[in-house]
Amino acid sequence: MKSGSNLEKVLKAGHFAFTGELGPPRGANDEPIRKKAGFLKGNVDMVNMTDNQTAMVRMSSWAAGLIAIEEGLEPNYQMVCRDRNRLAMQADILGAYAHGLRNILCLTGDHQQFGDHPHAKGVFDIDSIQLVAMVKKMRDEGKFLGGDDIDVPPKMFIGAAANPFADPFPWRVHRLAKKVAAGADFIQTQCVYNMKKMREWVKQAVDMGLTEKTYILAGVTPMKALGMAKYMKNKVPGIEVPDEVIKRLQGVEKKKQAEEGIKMAIEQIEEFKEMKGVAGVHLMAIEWEHKVPEIAELAKVLPRPVV
Repeated sequence: MKSGSNLEKVLKAGHFAFTGELGPPRGANDEPIRKKAGFLKGNVDMVNMTDNQTAMVRMSSWAAGLIAIEEGLEPNYQMVCRDRNRLAMQADILGAYAHGLRNILCLTGDHQQFGDHPHAKGVFDIDSIQLVAMVKKMRDEGKFLGGDDIDVPPKMFIGAAANPFADPFPWRVHRLAKKVAAGADFIQTQCVYNMKKMREWVKQAVDMGLTEKTYILAGVTPMKALGMAKYMKNKVPGIEVPDEVIKRLQGVEKKKQAEEGIKMAIEQIEEFKEMKGVAGVHLMAIEWEHKVPEIAELAKVLPRPVV
């Protein structure tokens, strides 16, 4: 059976983590995963396999994760509360662990009304904080949520998400504290554009002692164009794009906007490397995986540590 999480070893050894993301295909074809994996291998410590992101049907996270393992990547198995009750969740966690998955990211999930099956029944049997606590109970106590013993407990490295930008801002760090108390070993944030607010949120987490109990990975998504920046500012809830980001992209000609977006992402990564309380960066270059090697190179995060 595969040993523990590579991401956990990287973080515990004190290295600045650099993780990636891969969206499974909307079909049973494994080739898109293998192709994207080629750009990520050797450049990231772990890769998120999203779970029906934006409530659109895709290949399951655990299945895409198994293909990623074949391609030499360490997957982060995502699980959303929207689609399963606690029986299905625990069964899937056991199966994923038996197949070699060692990281799990516990999420609420985008509401189904925004996806391609708006009339699907949302399950939400437990929420993301309860999911974190359930995985921890399975791992550390070797018990199912119902109280029975597990013969081989799934020793998962447990992740949760945090959005420093949702309202009301003063409550965000307290929600983080709840996830840490429930057992989150690492935290991945929503993609960051408002660095001022991010600095404040991280400082609050440091002051509350949370960063001594969990590892925070700051979310970075490079802007591909001015149109993407405007769309994210006006249409995507929970993401804050300051006016200076829009102005900066407006200041360059259209064909150079992607280059400028990458430059901004590199500047963020450089700042996060120096920011007290930040243990790494989670690069979400969805459908832009081919740019990951270049970004990793320019951000000076290569070679990745072998632990």
